[in-house]
Amino acid sequence: MTATLPPTDADTRIAELRGEIDACDAELIALVQRRLAVSQEIGELRRATGGTRLSLSREQQVIDRFRTALGPDGAALGMLLLRQGRGRL
Repeated sequence: MTATLPPTDADTRIAELRGEIDACDAELIALVQRRLAVSQEIGELRRATGGTRLSLSREQQVIDRFRTALGPDGAALGMLLLRQGRGRL
C-alpha cells in the first residue's frame, strides 16, 4: 500500500521529481546532439570514400538494440534517432 502524503509534501516531492526529469532531459538532449554529430561524420566519410549513404544491416542492429532494451517503442525511438542522423529515406 502506498503512503498518502499531505498535499504540500506531495507538491514538494513532485517538484523534486520534475527537476530530476528536467536533468535527465538535458542529458538526453546532449547525448542525442553528440550522436547526430557522429552519425553525420560517418555519413560524410562514407560518401567521400564512394560508399552508400547508409548501411541497412547496421541500422537494423541499432533498431534491434533499442527494441531489446526498451520494447516496441524503443524500436521507434531507435528509428527516430537514425532518421535524425541521416535524414528520411
